[in-house]
Parts: sequence; structure tokens; C-alpha cells
Amino acid sequence: KHDLPHIWPSAVEAAASKVPNKVGRAELKGREDLRSLPFVTIDGETAKDFDDAVYCEKQGKGFRLMVAIADVSHYVKDGDALDREARLRGNSVYFPRRVIPMLPEALSNEMCSLKPEVDRLALVCDMSISQAGEIKRYRFMEAVFHSNARLTYTKVADALYGPHQDHSIDKRLLPHLMMLDNVFRVLLAARNKRGAIDFDSTETAMEFDAEGKITRIVPVVRNDAHRLIEECMLAANVCAADFLIEHSQATLFRVHDGPSEDRLESLRAMLKDFGLQLAGGAEPQPGDYAQLLGKIKGRPDAPLLQTVLLRSMKQAIYSPDNIGHFGLAYDAYAHFTSPIRRYPDLLTHRAIKAVLKGESYDPKEPWPQLGESCSMTERRADEATRDVAAWLKC
Repeated sequence: KHDLPHIWPSAVEAAASKVPNKVGRAELKGREDLRSLPFVTIDGETAKDFDDAVYCEKQGKGFRLMVAIADVSHYVKDGDALDREARLRGNSVYFPRRVIPMLPEALSNEMCSLKPEVDRLALVCDMSISQAGEIKRYRFMEAVFHSNARLTYTKVADALYGPHQDHSIDKRLLPHLMMLDNVFRVLLAARNKRGAIDFDSTETAMEFDAEGKITRIVPVVRNDAHRLIEECMLAANVCAADFLIEHSQATLFRVHDGPSEDRLESLRAMLKDFGLQLAGGAEPQPGDYAQLLGKIKGRPDAPLLQTVLLRSMKQAIYSPDNIGHFGLAYDAYAHFTSPIRRYPDLLTHRAIKAVLKGESYDPKEPWPQLGESCSMTERRADEATRDVAAWLKC
């Protein structure tokens, strides 16, 4: 129905079969060696592709936060068979029992998956963050490292916040996890101060039996370990956008425009019926939305009101023209942290690596066109997954 490309062309299969199964010595040339640092990955229980690892240490009164992202662009070269197919797919599509990946498994589940105790190539964002949650300095580097553990959100939440501390995480990693929690707290405080909008939606997960029949549909509880990783990724994405602007390198920004006049009008009319109002006049700021969301929290009609507020805003898209991100209250934002499953992130990596080499990156296709195609494939994936979820629920 959605024309999702899901069969690998033979040229892609041939290219995937040539992907090495370990990092070679020659590939380490010119890379920083971070193998002594206890990086960890934190993902969901069922995740198979681990594209980000994190590490944090105390630095003066603030923190040093490092976000290591799988160096997909080392293996997927501009214009080759893997790249052409990734551009066509645009992103991985996640269904309840199946994934249509953007890249073949030799990459997505193996060489670009940051598995524990094996060397992996990465593009790393190394940030200095103040006690107030401000990113004071950052740098990007090509590196080699290895993850010390494959942790899950549930285990990390148990270790950091649980009453029973029943988590089976190596005790040596706990001080580093506590440091990650500390940096998360200051980043979260800065987010609230900025007035970013935080929609508190409940997603669902389907559980299946051996025959593939649905046994139950359960709510997915987002804990602080999810938010911890989210804040680390947001910080790295902001640095990526800033770095490329500073070096006048074109890229695809993740942009989100404020609400239009007519949508605001109908939103205000509806809110009036509930005895509520959105501050900010003709041009409400993200903080005005955040304030109203805080007011309706806990009300029985909160999910409905939240949906109405969400629908009054435009959809976030990819574009070479930076107009900022309204929902996150950022002046500039790019996607950098998921090059295994999103094509714009792969473009961001190539652009950053070009700047590091003192070059300029040209993707051979006009940036506006790339923005349109990446936005389209994202919408296509969203519609397909919604269709499947609705069908399964029925």
C-alpha cells in the first residue's frame, strides 16, 4: 500500500557481503583511541542496532559528556550501491514484529552496531557542559572505541532510581552511570528554562505468542533512563548543527515552524470551551505551550487537550534552510545520532567529516531535493506503521 522498498537489489547484497567483520589495523590511522573509556549503550530490550554510546565524567564544576555514534559513512560511500538504496529508503521502518532496515544487517546489526567488548569506529561529539546545563565547548572527532556493556532502559532505571537496585550491572560502571544522571539533570533543567515543549504521550507495545498472535497490548512506560539518553542525543544534535553553521557547510537541518494563524485561531476557540487559554498573543513561544501543558497535567481530559495542542503545530521536516526548531526551542538543530536508521544523519556525518578534513561536502543532489525526499520517506514510514498498528489493534 505504501510502496516501501523492502527487497535488497543484488548490487546491495553484493556490497553487504564485502563488509568486513572486524575493525582492521589500517582503519585506525588518524583516529583518536578512546578504548580505555567505559562507554556504554542504553537501549530498549528488543533493540538489535545500537548506534549510540555515552560516557560522562566530572570536569571542574561541570561535566564532560561524550556521545559516540557509529561511523556509518566509513562503510557507506557517497553514490555507491549501499548509499543509493539508503537514500531511496530514507529511514528504517519499525513494525511490531519486523523491521525494514535502511542498511543491510551486515552493517545495521554488525559493523555499525556498537556491541559490547568489540572495537568499533565512531564519530564522537565531546562536550563540556556547565552546572547550568550550557554547552560551553565541544569538538567532533573520528575515533575507535568499544562499548563496555549493552544496558537497557529498565536496568539503568533500576540501578539509578529503583528501590531494589536489582539490575545486574557491573558495579564498576555505576559511578559513570551516576555521572550521566547528573549531567541529564542539568540538561533537563536547561530544557525547562528554555521552555521546550514536552508532550507526555503513552505509546503502546504489542506482545505476541509463538504463533504470532497478539497476547496483549501494553503501555510503554518512559522512565528517566529514556530521558537521560534523549537529553544526551539532543545535546549532540545541537552541537552538530552549530558546528556546520560555524563552518558554512550546507546540511539538512531538522526544522519545526511555529503554528500558523488559522490553526492558532481554532486552537484558542477550542481551549475557550474548556476555560483555558494559550498565552503569547499572535506569536506564542514554545514556553507558552509548555506552561499550558503543565496546567492541564493530571486532568482527565489531558490526553485530548494534548492532542489538540500538538495538532495546532506544524510537522517537523528536513530542510537546508535553518528556521530553528519551535518544539525544542532551539535556534538550530540537526539529526546526527542515528545514521544506521536515518539518511539525514548520514549526510550530517559526511558534512562534519568533510569540515574536519578542511574540505566541503557536496552530496551531488541539491540539498532542497534531499530535504523533501527525507521528509517524504519519514512521513511514509509513519503512515505505514500507524496503519499496521491500527490493523493489529482491530
